[in-house]
Amino acid sequence: MTTMYISPPKKTLSETFEEISKSPSLIPELGEFLIANTPHGSSVATCDELNRLLTGIKLAAKVVNRELSKAGLADILGAAGIENVQGEQQQKLDVFANDKFIQALANREVVCGICSEELDEFIPVNPNSKYLILMDPLDGSSNIDVNVSVGTIFSILRRKTPVGTMPEISDFLQPGRSQLCAGYVLYGSSTQLVVTTGNGVQGFTLDPSLGTFYLSHPELKFPSSASVYSCNEGNWLAFPKGVKEFIDWCHDDEKGMRRPLSLRYIGSLVSDFHRNLLQGGIYLYPPTKKDRRGKLRLLYEANPMAMIAEQAGGMAVDGFNPILDIQPSSLHERVPLFTGSKVLVGQLMKMMKELSPEENMGLNPGIEK
Repeated sequence: MTTMYISPPKKTLSETFEEISKSPSLIPELGEFLIANTPHGSSVATCDELNRLLTGIKLAAKVVNRELSKAGLADILGAAGIENVQGEQQQKLDVFANDKFIQALANREVVCGICSEELDEFIPVNPNSKYLILMDPLDGSSNIDVNVSVGTIFSILRRKTPVGTMPEISDFLQPGRSQLCAGYVLYGSSTQLVVTTGNGVQGFTLDPSLGTFYLSHPELKFPSSASVYSCNEGNWLAFPKGVKEFIDWCHDDEKGMRRPLSLRYIGSLVSDFHRNLLQGGIYLYPPTKKDRRGKLRLLYEANPMAMIAEQAGGMAVDGFNPILDIQPSSLHERVPLFTGSKVLVGQLMKMMKELSPEENMGLNPGIEK
């Protein structure tokens, strides 16, 4: 007699999360989650390679987290005495984090090239790999000395040049829509890793006793209501007129709107973005009279955060156009960034587009390169 086995129907993500909530012992680890939820259109082999790549990121993040937790005791605070390619003073932990992430990723030979905000040029690694990683190893490092939350931002691309050859600069200069995966690590009261592979945004929290990232924030979405705006208003006088009008709009207590919005600004992109993702809000880093192209890096900061924002139901724009549609022209290109809840970003875009380029400091929908 032949015995027939009938496989149970595959659960949807919502059904899986409902089951997890009823039994904490079922909470998946990051690698388990990726294997169980292969990105849309990806093969099992691709999922395995992504898992190996993210394992390197997890390892480096845990090492950086350990050093940050004892930053007040060890000699790792303060400036390193050198400048990065942008002419900014590197902190000792900038250098430490950059080295650890490069080591963790290069040793696994799962990437063909690595590009970091802290390096002049990209690093070729394994010609037989088809993935590239771009990263800001320690975002918000100027806050380290005062014990404020910082983070790591990363972006994963598929190379354009043939596997078996060394990567070229053109591999890295791809629009944000080409990203295969993007995420960030937040080093705060708990250490959290937020990631998207193009199928929603998931948040994982590090259990320090086990050294494992467990799913803690499934299917992250910007709330329908928003109550916070985040920007450095100390640069108010240098902002474009459209941004000034938007901030005035945030202050206005108009009937029927949840305003005035509260100003909350940490000065660390990861920290400000994460709060707004959970509570609803907008992050603004406008161009100024001094920095007309903005200050944030397109490849290492704006693109990965924009992918996460869109996957979480939000928006990310340069004031006129989606960040993810910008064609990069250099490894360290800068760009204005406005990202967060869709209703707020949409309102800002509307106000910017209603003004002439001259009123917005010469900016236009194409953003002059």
